Amino acid sequence: MKLRPIDDRVVIEAMESEEKTEGGILLPDSAQEKPAQGKVKAIGPGKLLDNGDRLKPSVKVGDVVIYGKYSGSDVKVDGKEYKVMRESEILAKFE
Repeated sequence: MKLRPIDDRVVIEAMESEEKTEGGILLPDSAQEKPAQGKVKAIGPGKLLDNGDRLKPSVKVGDVVIYGKYSGSDVKVDGKEYKVMRESEILAKFE
């Protein structure tokens, strides 16, 4: 990946949003909810502590995570959209 996050930041590729409701109704792009889960594509080395040590990240590349709807910053690299956010903005990860 050409994008390398620094400190405790994480690069996430958002998963596709639902195109149908549970009842089977097709949703137009404007009505689809922004996805709040995605796959971790890259992680930084971890948060730098006051004593000079780094705190090991609690997620790894390939983890599927849930994050806040408006978390992070959107970036586009080679035509693909990613979210870059601090690890603390991640709410949970799937086991």
